[in-house]
Amino acid sequence: MRKMPPLPGAELVFTPLQLYRYLFRCCKQLPTENIQRHYKHAIRQNFKVHADEDNPERIQQIIKRAIEDADWVLSKYRNPKKSK
Repeated sequence: MRKMPPLPGAELVFTPLQLYRYLFRCCKQLPTENIQRHYKHAIRQNFKVHADEDNPERIQQIIKRAIEDADWVLSKYRNPKKSK
């Protein structure tokens, strides 16, 4: 069974800036403003931590993992009993 990305367009994310924008769009799907603020802060922090990464292979690994994590977070809030 193939997992669906959290939002349409995940397959079009190739650069860190595209990832940043994509993850912020994912935050709009979260249920409360406090939760959205929490994850937006985490996105900003991770973006800063990896800002100096210049290895294209590593960048793609980070992008893939971030999209998978976003999928997990959104499914956690959509189906609270399944994610535990």
